[in-house]
Amino acid sequence: CCCCSGLTAGFRGKLLNFTVWKKQEAADMYAAGKYSSRGPALIPRMKTKHRIYYITLFSVVLLGLIATGMFQFWPHSIESAADWTLDKRSVHDAPLVRLPVSSPIPERGDLSCRMHTCFDVYRCGYNPKNRIKVYIYPLQKFVDELGVPISSTGLSREYNDLLGAISDSDFYTDDVTRACLFVPSIDVLNQNSLRIRETAQALAMLPRWDRGMNHLLFNMLPGGPPDYNTALDVPRDRALLAGGGFSTWTYRQGYDVSIPVYSPLSADVELPERQPGPRRYFILSSQTAIHREYRAELERLKEENGEALLLLDKCSNLSQGAASARKRCYKGQVYDYPQVLQDSSFCVVLRGARLGQAALSDVLQAGCVPVILADSYILPFSEVLDWKRASVFIPEEKLSEMYGILKSIPHRQVEEMQRQARWFWEAYFSSMKAIGLTTLQIINDRIYPYAARTYEQWNNPPVVKWSSVNSPLFLPLIPPRAPGFTAVVLTYDRVESLFRVITEISKVPSLAKLLVVWNNQNKSPPEDSLWPKIGVPLKVVRTKENKLSNRFFPYDEIETEAVLAIDDDIIMLTSDELQFGYEVWREFPDRLVGYPGRLHLWDHEMGKWKYESEWTNEVSMVLTGAAFYHKYFNYLYTYKMPGDIKNWVDAHMNCEDIAMNFLVANITGKAPIKVTPRKKFKCPECTAIDGLSLDQTHMVERSECINKFASVFGTMPLKVVEHRADPVLYKDDFPEKLKSFPNIGSL
Repeated sequence: CCCCSGLTAGFRGKLLNFTVWKKQEAADMYAAGKYSSRGPALIPRMKTKHRIYYITLFSVVLLGLIATGMFQFWPHSIESAADWTLDKRSVHDAPLVRLPVSSPIPERGDLSCRMHTCFDVYRCGYNPKNRIKVYIYPLQKFVDELGVPISSTGLSREYNDLLGAISDSDFYTDDVTRACLFVPSIDVLNQNSLRIRETAQALAMLPRWDRGMNHLLFNMLPGGPPDYNTALDVPRDRALLAGGGFSTWTYRQGYDVSIPVYSPLSADVELPERQPGPRRYFILSSQTAIHREYRAELERLKEENGEALLLLDKCSNLSQGAASARKRCYKGQVYDYPQVLQDSSFCVVLRGARLGQAALSDVLQAGCVPVILADSYILPFSEVLDWKRASVFIPEEKLSEMYGILKSIPHRQVEEMQRQARWFWEAYFSSMKAIGLTTLQIINDRIYPYAARTYEQWNNPPVVKWSSVNSPLFLPLIPPRAPGFTAVVLTYDRVESLFRVITEISKVPSLAKLLVVWNNQNKSPPEDSLWPKIGVPLKVVRTKENKLSNRFFPYDEIETEAVLAIDDDIIMLTSDELQFGYEVWREFPDRLVGYPGRLHLWDHEMGKWKYESEWTNEVSMVLTGAAFYHKYFNYLYTYKMPGDIKNWVDAHMNCEDIAMNFLVANITGKAPIKVTPRKKFKCPECTAIDGLSLDQTHMVERSECINKFASVFGTMPLKVVEHRADPVLYKDDFPEKLKSFPNIGSL
């Protein structure tokens, strides 16, 4: 080795120096007349003696280095040396393990297990990435004493894909001593192919089994004829079960993970995402071999509702095989499956012999809203997914009322559910990799709850993000360090109204500074002596061009994190309303918190978005004519607004508030918050000449803005909500002195 050669060279150098030094010493002694007749005979003996000494010392050091190296690189653990690699996934090459008849069998399974009783979190420990480590056992071929395998299928393609995805992920570790979770390489996805007793014995033989502690089993087809239990029948002690057919009776909430039944068609059939719009059928049923009572009820609904309901079944005139699995028939007419699912708004998912159905995955892939009629079924990943956003759950006894129930759902909500269903499939159902990694992420969130994904991250489709910009609004959300807010008032020349707004805002206790953006280049602002006398700094900024976007410029004068954008004609808001709005923003500093609420709607006749200012129970925007937001969004608006949106706003002198709503919703994935019940925001002194919003073309242009911005963003980021924030006691019949915000404006 290089270090040894270096050491040898150094030793030789020292030996050479020693010899030269001795020769020089002998010459000096000879020159001085002190050299006796014994001198020449002593020199060779001294040289040989030292040479033997140094050679012996070098040999000892060299042997020590070799021994140290061998110890350093020798495997410390037999298990860690046998890690999961690509060349060990073939069951034919796996080592053979015989199971004696007397091998121990694990306990049936503890239904009382929870994460704090049957899982050792201390194995996981602390790590900077807050990520569990998963170890996959080496592949082995288990057989009984007669040489018969414990499984008729060995390692299925699906389970091989699952193990491959885990081994390629950040969760995986090949060091068994670092593992928090253990995944056996024993395939138990399909109970039909297993020998129950022998599979349980194989699990008990795993080196780290320890009554199943911290072990994870994946099963999609549990039970067997005639009872078809809803959980895997293999005795498994305390092991976690990721199961595809859980009922409320067998599911250990907060411990087990309910997973989907993977549909093989996902890999074989590609369905492009269906665009919003009407579909040919209202309800479609495509499952085969359903119970005859359900079939009879569906046929009765078909007779009542005609072409609105399509009832499909297995094709009797086709030969059995892979081709027939992709076909469905109705009265001799053949339909391609699962393509036909895209032609319906709702698709029925009934319980079969098992609760979990692969049909659910097919329905989601088609972007059809699943109508689930399977009492007690634990929906896949329901621990983190909000299924109300993507499906309709109807009790089995109300199957006869299904048509009326579905008809009562608004069309716009149906389209949102269809989009959500499709995204659920893409994110969590589309592959064994997605299913496996989602399962691990759920377990990871339990173990590291402070770093867990939020509801929005689990349920909101990802939005367009800018890799060069990082939002400072980290969770957990906390109130800003800088106290108070800066009010930014955009004005042109309405001086009297401006002064009234300044006077009202100055009464708000949390006001820290007031910044007036003077947008008139042809007229100078009033003299300093004419401005209202207020108790906080007042700064006037003159702009170079008359642009609405000037209100969102990140001015150096804004030192607080909270910004109140307000127009110079919003004189009706009271100090209590403004103070309450600021308090709400402190709790939600990543939201737009404002007063005038607006809504975007899909116009089915025109096939585009429409701006709505009528009073409704829903809002998706709050206008920045009076709204609180984080000052960071000024930077994003000015420097990172996508496309030509900012130029569009400046050219049309409109829609800067809609652009800001798009921006915030796109970055955060969250809806705005409307504050207080007030809905009227009319300037009593404004005329048709002064008021831009009074122009007859205003609403049309606002609708054009929404469609323009949606096309630039490539999505519709606005979120519709049905709530607003009000002070707790504002409607209660209490003395005013008991209320923190008594002066809240009326509707």
